[in-house]
Amino acid sequence: MGGVTLDPIADKLLKTVRQELGYKEKSSQFTKFGQWYADRVQDAQYRNAPWCDMFLAWAADKAGVTDYVGEFAWTPSHAAWFIQQGAWSRKPEPGALVFYDWSGGKSYKGIDHVGVVERVDGKKIHTIEANVDRVWLKRKTRETDKVVGYGLPRVVKANADKLAEIRATERPFDPGPRVENGRGSPLDVLGTPPALLAAMVLVTIVLSLRVTGRRRGVHRRFTWPWRKPPVDPRPDRRSPLPPANPFSEQAGQGEKPGPREKVLLRERLRPREKPQPRDPAPPREPAQPREPAQSREPAPPRAVAVPAQPRPARTKVPAGSARTADGRPTPKRRKPYEEN
Repeated sequence: MGGVTLDPIADKLLKTVRQELGYKEKSSQFTKFGQWYADRVQDAQYRNAPWCDMFLAWAADKAGVTDYVGEFAWTPSHAAWFIQQGAWSRKPEPGALVFYDWSGGKSYKGIDHVGVVERVDGKKIHTIEANVDRVWLKRKTRETDKVVGYGLPRVVKANADKLAEIRATERPFDPGPRVENGRGSPLDVLGTPPALLAAMVLVTIVLSLRVTGRRRGVHRRFTWPWRKPPVDPRPDRRSPLPPANPFSEQAGQGEKPGPREKVLLRERLRPREKPQPRDPAPPREPAQPREPAQSREPAPPRAVAVPAQPRPARTKVPAGSARTADGRPTPKRRKPYEEN
């Protein structure tokens, strides 16, 4: 077109829109571009809406330049997007989107229509526009007095590339790879998955044991301090006997007692001596003649005699009646059950 070199975005966009020249909307203002946009935004009302801007969105998507052309159905919003991207101009160029206000205003808020500039001829612009003359997609030649401004896709791309380059240079400082000293601490394993799994299993076991103990009515209490014997509140009486096994867990022993504790436990375990009932005294026997003083020995404790069958007295043998080989008298050995 007049030897003018187009940028790649304008070239792709113009080739796509030229292929649709002569398209005419169907009844009730239905178009394939409106159907495409309605499916895109999941809103059926766009199927029968004014389609000048939806056609440009469809063409940009088909040409693969949506990021630089935009995707809109409302023309004021589309112009505001170009202003925000820093790609708004008052000078026309091929490939630029041209926005009109039929009332002659110069604010983007009053924009009524949009098209794409195909070429510039002095103060006139040659455009391709959709939804003109109410039903057509066709070429138009316009004066610039109704133009509000132009959106430049190539500037949108240039700004995006510049922004990406700036962001690439603003990455945080990289401290570099960490140097390992080759030594590992034993605490390093605490954060590993096996260690966490083992901790979870241990906690589960402990909780299950506590729950089981509570259900059975078992609640163990340990005395404190561990090796201190219990204090008897009544010092004049012995405290109750300890359990049969003083070293069991129920006895409150966390570990085996020392020698002193064993002595105390042995004293506590010794049964109390209770007085035995005495039988009636048997009749005394006639006194026996006493033996010489030198032959008497301490008499053993008397056993309780059975009154029914009294045993006859036995003759005592004096000590020293027999002699050993060296001439010394042998001591007399008495049995514990002999009587006087």
